[in-house]
Amino acid sequence: MKSLHDMRGIEGAAHRAVARLFELGVLLAQGMDRELAKLGLSRARAEVIWRLHRGGPVTQRALSEALHCTPRNVTGLVDALEETGLVARRKHPTDRRATLVTLTEAGTNLAQSWDSGYRQLASDLFDDLSEDEVESFLAGLERIVARLRSAEGIS
Repeated sequence: MKSLHDMRGIEGAAHRAVARLFELGVLLAQGMDRELAKLGLSRARAEVIWRLHRGGPVTQRALSEALHCTPRNVTGLVDALEETGLVARRKHPTDRRATLVTLTEAGTNLAQSWDSGYRQLASDLFDDLSEDEVESFLAGLERIVARLRSAEGIS
Protein backbone atom coordinates (compact mmCIF):
# COMPACT_ATOMS: atom_id res chain seq x y z
CA MET A 1 0.00 0.00 0.00
CA LYS A 2 1.25 3.45 -0.93
CA SER A 3 1.90 5.92 1.85
CA LEU A 4 0.65 9.48 1.73
CA HIS A 5 4.25 10.55 1.06
CA ASP A 6 4.39 8.31 -2.04
CA MET A 7 1.16 9.85 -3.40
CA ARG A 8 2.74 13.28 -3.24
CA GLY A 9 5.57 12.06 -5.45
CA ILE A 10 5.39 11.07 -9.08
CA GLU A 11 2.08 9.21 -8.80
CA GLY A 12 0.53 12.16 -7.02
CA ALA A 13 1.89 14.54 -9.65
CA ALA A 14 0.64 12.27 -12.45
CA HIS A 15 -2.80 12.14 -10.83
CA ARG A 16 -2.88 15.94 -10.55
CA ALA A 17 -1.69 16.26 -14.15
CA VAL A 18 -4.51 14.02 -15.42
CA ALA A 19 -7.03 16.01 -13.38
CA ARG A 20 -5.73 19.24 -14.94
CA LEU A 21 -5.82 17.71 -18.43
CA PHE A 22 -9.47 16.79 -17.92
CA GLU A 23 -10.18 20.31 -16.66
CA LEU A 24 -8.36 21.74 -19.68
CA GLY A 25 -10.40 19.51 -21.99
CA VAL A 26 -13.65 20.67 -20.43
CA LEU A 27 -12.66 24.36 -20.61
CA LEU A 28 -11.56 24.07 -24.25
CA ALA A 29 -14.72 22.15 -25.21
CA GLN A 30 -16.95 24.71 -23.46
CA GLY A 31 -15.22 27.59 -25.20
CA MET A 32 -15.42 25.84 -28.56
CA ASP A 33 -19.09 24.98 -28.11
CA ARG A 34 -19.88 28.57 -27.08
CA GLU A 35 -18.17 30.04 -30.15
CA LEU A 36 -19.62 27.45 -32.54
CA ALA A 37 -23.13 28.04 -31.16
CA LYS A 38 -22.78 31.72 -32.12
CA LEU A 39 -22.25 30.51 -35.69
CA GLY A 40 -25.01 27.91 -35.58
CA LEU A 41 -22.48 25.10 -35.96
CA SER A 42 -21.97 21.79 -34.21
CA ARG A 43 -18.53 20.34 -33.56
CA ALA A 44 -19.12 17.78 -36.32
CA ARG A 45 -19.93 20.48 -38.88
CA ALA A 46 -16.97 22.53 -37.72
CA GLU A 47 -14.69 19.52 -38.12
CA VAL A 48 -15.82 19.11 -41.75
CA ILE A 49 -14.96 22.76 -42.42
CA TRP A 50 -11.61 22.44 -40.65
CA ARG A 51 -10.65 19.27 -42.52
CA LEU A 52 -11.52 20.84 -45.85
CA HIS A 53 -9.55 23.95 -44.91
CA ARG A 54 -6.48 21.91 -43.95
CA GLY A 55 -6.67 19.19 -46.59
CA GLY A 56 -8.59 20.66 -49.50
CA PRO A 57 -11.55 19.17 -51.36
CA VAL A 58 -12.36 15.51 -50.70
CA THR A 59 -15.01 12.98 -51.53
CA GLN A 60 -17.77 12.28 -49.06
CA ARG A 61 -16.39 8.76 -48.70
CA ALA A 62 -13.02 10.18 -47.65
CA LEU A 63 -14.79 12.47 -45.17
CA SER A 64 -16.71 9.51 -43.79
CA GLU A 65 -13.47 7.61 -43.20
CA ALA A 66 -11.69 10.63 -41.70
CA LEU A 67 -14.58 11.40 -39.35
CA HIS A 68 -15.13 7.72 -38.46
CA CYS A 69 -18.83 7.94 -39.22
CA THR A 70 -21.28 6.51 -41.73
CA PRO A 71 -21.60 7.91 -45.24
CA ARG A 72 -25.22 8.77 -44.39
CA ASN A 73 -24.05 10.90 -41.47
CA VAL A 74 -21.59 12.73 -43.73
CA THR A 75 -24.38 13.35 -46.25
CA GLY A 76 -26.37 15.06 -43.50
CA LEU A 77 -23.41 17.15 -42.41
CA VAL A 78 -22.59 18.21 -45.96
CA ASP A 79 -26.26 18.92 -46.76
CA ALA A 80 -26.51 21.23 -43.74
CA LEU A 81 -23.24 23.00 -44.52
CA GLU A 82 -24.25 23.37 -48.16
CA GLU A 83 -27.57 24.93 -47.10
CA THR A 84 -25.68 27.54 -45.07
CA GLY A 85 -23.33 28.29 -47.97
CA LEU A 86 -20.16 27.06 -46.29
CA VAL A 87 -19.45 24.07 -48.56
CA ALA A 88 -20.35 23.03 -52.09
CA ARG A 89 -20.38 19.78 -53.99
CA ARG A 90 -18.40 19.77 -57.23
CA LYS A 91 -17.77 17.20 -59.93
CA HIS A 92 -14.60 15.21 -59.41
CA PRO A 93 -12.10 16.15 -62.15
CA THR A 94 -11.03 12.56 -62.91
CA ASP A 95 -13.77 10.29 -61.55
CA ARG A 96 -17.18 11.06 -62.99
CA ARG A 97 -18.84 8.82 -60.37
CA ALA A 98 -17.44 10.85 -57.49
CA THR A 99 -18.32 14.24 -56.06
CA LEU A 100 -15.91 16.47 -54.20
CA VAL A 101 -16.87 18.49 -51.16
CA THR A 102 -15.14 21.85 -51.15
CA LEU A 103 -15.26 25.03 -49.12
CA THR A 104 -17.05 28.03 -50.55
CA GLU A 105 -15.61 31.50 -50.16
CA ALA A 106 -17.69 31.91 -46.99
CA GLY A 107 -16.37 28.59 -45.64
CA THR A 108 -12.80 29.56 -46.43
CA ASN A 109 -13.24 32.95 -44.74
CA LEU A 110 -14.68 31.25 -41.66
CA ALA A 111 -11.80 28.76 -41.45
CA GLN A 112 -9.28 31.58 -41.87
CA SER A 113 -10.91 33.45 -39.00
CA TRP A 114 -10.48 30.29 -36.90
CA ASP A 115 -6.77 30.34 -37.77
CA SER A 116 -6.62 33.90 -36.43
CA GLY A 117 -8.47 32.78 -33.32
CA TYR A 118 -5.95 29.98 -32.77
CA ARG A 119 -3.09 32.45 -33.00
CA GLN A 120 -4.80 34.75 -30.51
CA LEU A 121 -5.48 31.87 -28.11
CA ALA A 122 -1.83 30.78 -28.36
CA SER A 123 -0.77 34.31 -27.52
CA ASP A 124 -3.21 34.54 -24.60
CA LEU A 125 -2.09 31.20 -23.15
CA PHE A 126 1.67 31.22 -23.74
CA ASP A 127 2.97 34.79 -24.12
CA ASP A 128 4.28 34.98 -20.55
CA LEU A 129 6.24 31.72 -20.92
CA SER A 130 9.73 31.45 -22.37
CA GLU A 131 10.24 29.61 -25.63
CA ASP A 132 12.01 26.84 -23.67
CA GLU A 133 9.01 26.48 -21.33
CA VAL A 134 6.62 26.23 -24.28
CA GLU A 135 8.88 23.72 -26.05
CA SER A 136 9.15 21.61 -22.88
CA PHE A 137 5.37 21.69 -22.42
CA LEU A 138 4.86 20.77 -26.06
CA ALA A 139 7.34 17.88 -25.91
CA GLY A 140 5.56 16.37 -22.91
CA LEU A 141 2.15 16.94 -24.46
CA GLU A 142 3.23 15.29 -27.72
CA ARG A 143 4.35 12.18 -25.81
CA ILE A 144 1.03 12.04 -23.96
CA VAL A 145 -1.00 12.50 -27.14
CA ALA A 146 1.06 9.79 -28.87
CA ARG A 147 0.30 7.38 -26.00
CA LEU A 148 -3.41 8.15 -26.17
CA ARG A 149 -3.43 7.72 -29.96
CA SER A 150 -1.61 4.40 -29.63
CA ALA A 151 -4.03 3.17 -26.97
CA GLU A 152 -6.92 4.09 -29.27
CA GLY A 153 -5.29 2.50 -32.32
CA ILE A 154 -5.07 5.88 -34.08
CA SER A 155 -2.05 6.65 -36.19
